[in-house]
Amino acid sequence: MIIGKRVTLGPIIPADLPALFCWSDDLDAARLNAPYRPSVWKNEEEFWSNVGRDSSKVFFAIRAQGNPAIIGYVQIFDIDAVHRSALVGLRIGEVADRGRGYGTEAMALAVAYCWSHLNLSRIGLVAFETNERAIKLYTGLGFEKEGLQRRAVFIDGQWVDLVLMSLLHPSRTNGSCPESSQATNP
Repeated sequence: MIIGKRVTLGPIIPADLPALFCWSDDLDAARLNAPYRPSVWKNEEEFWSNVGRDSSKVFFAIRAQGNPAIIGYVQIFDIDAVHRSALVGLRIGEVADRGRGYGTEAMALAVAYCWSHLNLSRIGLVAFETNERAIKLYTGLGFEKEGLQRRAVFIDGQWVDLVLMSLLHPSRTNGSCPESSQATNP
């Protein structure tokens, strides 16, 4: 378990599944990250129950300090050990828990985990251009905009652009490989 000042990151447990299922079936939240499709309990249960079997993914439940109920989750996925990169995603499930700093702290803890435990050098993410709150959160943590996929998704009757962002490990930003710079030709 990773303990912050206001939140903890830990495993997703069976008791979390009802909340995760309800969040996946939330039409308003879907407008911020995916086209809406009604959730199927068995599919959601299988997805969340099998995450640990895939070494390219690490998912954390977010819990407010002192409260065992899940309030959201962080996903680290497409972990590539060779290129030392991964993608991240964040969700705070209930509207009442948004805007309270939980997501910011959870993402900061997840970034530290990526650097310290996964030995990553680059973390990327994709956000809907219409999700200004998320873009502000990521920018505040140092993520930089890399590009824009114009009219990439069709949500609720409108085309939405996707913002591509990344964060580079602070001590690994020179872009060169130290071993290769030492090599000489015979």
